[in-house]
Amino acid sequence: MNEAIVAFTHYESPLGTMLLAATDRGLAGVWFVGQRHGPDNRDWREDPQHPVLREAIAQLAAWFAGGRSRFELPLDLQAGTPFQQDVWKALLAIPRGGTTSYAELARRVGRPSAARAVGAAVGRNPLSVVVPCHRVVGSGGGLTGYAGGLERKTALLRLEGAIG
Repeated sequence: MNEAIVAFTHYESPLGTMLLAATDRGLAGVWFVGQRHGPDNRDWREDPQHPVLREAIAQLAAWFAGGRSRFELPLDLQAGTPFQQDVWKALLAIPRGGTTSYAELARRVGRPSAARAVGAAVGRNPLSVVVPCHRVVGSGGGLTGYAGGLERKTALLRLEGAIG
């Protein structure tokens, strides 16, 4: 993915600093700094004025403030395998305030016996919050796995009203 990234910047979210990346195709990454599976951005170009990054920050700020229920940004998901891309696209269908299980997500992508593989793809989602991997929970509704940490997953689901 490094060769595809053209610009990056940081955003101070209510849940910690986020690293955002964009290519000429669109927003390619949103990670909490220090999360698992974060990128190596040493070869990227810092550009806080990049139009996609500026719009992403504006929409994230509105989302965290409760004024936006979905994101309207061009996305660049080409860093993933075709299977990962299918899973990430399926995540976009989970509405704010809703959750789904890994098993249900596996069914949605046409791979009903691949819940573990779906879980691995969810864990590699490069667009935290924007592609809402935090909305995927265990089959019993338990909060399992989140590359940004379970505390953040809990906070995101509370912010959306999915949990009390």
